[in-house]
Amino acid sequence: MTTLTKQPTTAFAADVWFDDSKLYVRLTDGREIGVPIDWYPRLRDASAEARNKWRLIGRGQGIHWEMLDEDLSVAGLFRMS
Repeated sequence: MTTLTKQPTTAFAADVWFDDSKLYVRLTDGREIGVPIDWYPRLRDASAEARNKWRLIGRGQGIHWEMLDEDLSVAGLFRMS
């Protein structure tokens, strides 16, 4: 009997941007994911300046906003979407 299993993959962020209603993340493999910014009240309520001061952590496994004390994992974005 053969059992097919899905191999776990790790997604890494390369870029982050926002529009009026969504947070977008471009992954290193070219995929893009967009999630409602309402899911993240600190980001939703922050100024554009504070939102745009992010940095990648864990070689792109996460995103950190120092000014907002907010951290998001890329894997968590997939679970939420």
